[in-house]
Amino acid sequence: MIIRTRLAAGVCTLLAALTAGLAFPAGAAAGEPTGQDAPKVDLVLDVSGSMRARDIDGQSRMAAAKQAFNEVLDATPEEVELGIRTLGADYPGDDRKTGCKDTAQLYPVGPLDRTEAKSAVATLTPTGWTPIGPALLKAAGDLDGGDGSKRIVLISDGEDTCAPLDPCEVAREIAAKGIGLTIDTLGLVPTAKLSRQLSCIAEATGGTYTSVEHQDELTNRVNQLVDRAADPVVTPVATEGADRCAGAPTLKSGLYTDREEFGQQRFYRVDVRPGQELRASVSVAADRAVNPGYGVLMRAVTSKGREIVRGEAAGNGRTDVISTGLRYPKAESDDEDAPAEAVCLAVSHSFSAASGVKATPGLPLELTVDVVDAPSQAGDVAAFGLGRGWWLLGVLILTGFLAGLVWGWLSRWRVAVWRTN
Repeated sequence: MIIRTRLAAGVCTLLAALTAGLAFPAGAAAGEPTGQDAPKVDLVLDVSGSMRARDIDGQSRMAAAKQAFNEVLDATPEEVELGIRTLGADYPGDDRKTGCKDTAQLYPVGPLDRTEAKSAVATLTPTGWTPIGPALLKAAGDLDGGDGSKRIVLISDGEDTCAPLDPCEVAREIAAKGIGLTIDTLGLVPTAKLSRQLSCIAEATGGTYTSVEHQDELTNRVNQLVDRAADPVVTPVATEGADRCAGAPTLKSGLYTDREEFGQQRFYRVDVRPGQELRASVSVAADRAVNPGYGVLMRAVTSKGREIVRGEAAGNGRTDVISTGLRYPKAESDDEDAPAEAVCLAVSHSFSAASGVKATPGLPLELTVDVVDAPSQAGDVAAFGLGRGWWLLGVLILTGFLAGLVWGWLSRWRVAVWRTN
């Protein structure tokens, strides 16, 4: 048994843990970038009244955002389709119901006309409310369709003012749809409460949160995120595990994403032929408040339920992602027509919800499956959990034996000298 633990920060790996496509085109391997559609980015800018505050390098937050947007528009790669959405830009009144609908598409997502986009940005004036939740829902619609990478970059200087439509819950619902969308957030001179809210939004979709206090920081970070959208990415394929081995979906080599509720066990089937080795790993992310002390367990079992090998890891609450993995080499067979063995991967975790936290949807998990030719030398395969560690064990035994001989000889010599004297 080999246990391989991968701890990720931010949801870099989960990061893509939480962005999943509903299906992949015929002929494309699971998790393989297809390159059929251009990457899309929707910049969502807070234009609420608080953006008038003059605390970013001696200028207002709105002025800093405009300057950053102009520089970002100049640097946007040609292959990226970019759009701009605002929240709180149009309604200056006190009616909450109206203010919470104040989100509009300033520039549609598509091929970028830099002059037109800059002209639209120049018209913005800090105005009204901060409907982050409604704006995220609309932005997800702006990016609907296609199988290229999709990214929302949310820039805000205040918490959402339109509860009970909690923007963190909105982000989780977007992630649960499996539309392959990542939300990155930036907080302008943020309070602790704003930082928590924007962090929660980003973590729900495997995105990142950044605190910004200077105009050049804002420009550089937004540029990085837009450039990242242009990079080829591996999009996890959405799958749905079964509650027993018999009904489990059959997976090929690739990257998959699913959700698992508290106290649930999910099964996935992988066919392994003689002479092949199954390598699998799983990462489970806590995208909401959970109790400290938890673990994740992955087992490879036969179709009849006999455990073959397992991998497990424990967490203490200091990280939001916990991972483990396993390897299972299937021996060669003299029969060239020997059938493949159905191996079921059983995944479970011991996360528990904190008081008052919703149990649904389940926690996001990312599953990596790789079926390769088994190593040709027995030394490359794990043996009793030690693998090549047998060499180290042998060296330690020999060293201990020699050290014991030397110590015994020195002890007898000292005793002999003592008696002589």
